[in-house]
Amino acid sequence: MATIQGATGEWEMVIGLEVHAQVTSEAKLFSGAATAFGAEPNTQVSLVDAAMPGMLPVINEQAVAQAVRTGLGLKAKINLTSVFDRKNYFYPDLPQGYQISQFTQPIVGKGVVTLDMPGGERREIGITRLHLEQDAGKSLHDQHPTQTYVDLNRSGIALMEIVSDPDIRSPEEAGVYLRKLRAILRYLGTCDGNMDEGSMRADVNVSMRRPGEDYGTRCEIKNVNSVRFVQQAIEYEAQRQVDILEDGGTIVQETRLFDSNKGTTRTMRTKEDSHDYRYFPDPDLLPLTLTQDYVDEIAKSLPELPDEKKARFVSEFSLPEDDAGVLVAERERAEYFEAVAQGRNAKLAANWVVRDLVGALNKAGRGISETPVSAEALGGLLDLLSDDTISGRIAKDVFEEMFATGKVAAEIVEEKGLKQVTDTGAIESVIDEVLDENTGKVAEYKDGKEKLFGFFVGQVMKKSGGKANPKIVNEILRGKLGD
Repeated sequence: MATIQGATGEWEMVIGLEVHAQVTSEAKLFSGAATAFGAEPNTQVSLVDAAMPGMLPVINEQAVAQAVRTGLGLKAKINLTSVFDRKNYFYPDLPQGYQISQFTQPIVGKGVVTLDMPGGERREIGITRLHLEQDAGKSLHDQHPTQTYVDLNRSGIALMEIVSDPDIRSPEEAGVYLRKLRAILRYLGTCDGNMDEGSMRADVNVSMRRPGEDYGTRCEIKNVNSVRFVQQAIEYEAQRQVDILEDGGTIVQETRLFDSNKGTTRTMRTKEDSHDYRYFPDPDLLPLTLTQDYVDEIAKSLPELPDEKKARFVSEFSLPEDDAGVLVAERERAEYFEAVAQGRNAKLAANWVVRDLVGALNKAGRGISETPVSAEALGGLLDLLSDDTISGRIAKDVFEEMFATGKVAAEIVEEKGLKQVTDTGAIESVIDEVLDENTGKVAEYKDGKEKLFGFFVGQVMKKSGGKANPKIVNEILRGKLGD
């Protein structure tokens, strides 16, 4: 739990997130228009999306199935009857003058997301609801010095609004929650989670209170499109509210915007309450009625989700929880690991994926899908390491070359003559040279300075170019030094 120490004592953050996740579907929620990202403005707009007179919405069954699938993945209650409502407000990029959403009867009820916090603590964040709604269009303010342009490509795109309980207590928890939620959506295939493309974005609700007291007045920060920005927005907004409260002021319930360049929030509009939107059931849409058999069929098709996969990696492969957590954070990464581990030492495979591969990808700013080292290629490197063809140190160098060039390990080892030396005679010759060059240290070692053994090993490895088999080096050295 993060608290802010003010002049008058401690303040506790109370945070809830409303995540808008674009449904993975080739058509919009109530029309057959395309949903591909990056199309030219106003080229993916049907008559329904543009709210032409007389046009009637027709529900997209795929969007319904994806919402149910997501609800099941969140361990949530699926409501067999839900209702679409009209949420009335006026904005240039909302051609109907209302948004079709769900209010009192959403398709998905209460669920939970389990967070694995750094340090091993587990936190459960409640899900209040998930409802389906259509997206608005987009107002473009940078195309003309005095005019606003409107792009309706997003108008009518199917969104799942996933609302958390106000259970989050720090910017760090908010970040872990968003990453976990995104992982679940990607495992399920119901949203691609690409925040930079707007297909997942968060409205952040922040209020402050004295620890243990009732909730304070909240402010909502709209449409934050990265995990880092969500955390920055929370930090700034929490401090802003504390400063006001400690000066004797009151928090005004309002909607605010986050300025990512300045790291600050600013007022957008006074926060509306639900009655301001004049919700009422959409007269053009019947209540959405599902059968339990329909829900059960979708449940049968769910993949192994991150929590279950992590538990299996720990039990089946005896991996540390932290390593298993890193591996299952992305579905592709988990699948990559399992391909590498197939028929090999799983702990060794996990070490190389978690530390070497993920480290190199992070440094290069790439995802696992962009890796130049395939699972098969990394497995080949581990095979050379396991059968003593190369040493651990050489393996690191070979991996760097693989990552830089895309070549396979065997090719690099052959080209550069990196095969490990296992000839005991050759290794003994190198050891004799090292001992002859360091007679003083040999004497010190024999007088009890046993830490020098590592020095001798290092010198032998250096002289052999890292090719000497470490096990054989250790055995011969101990014999030579009289151990």
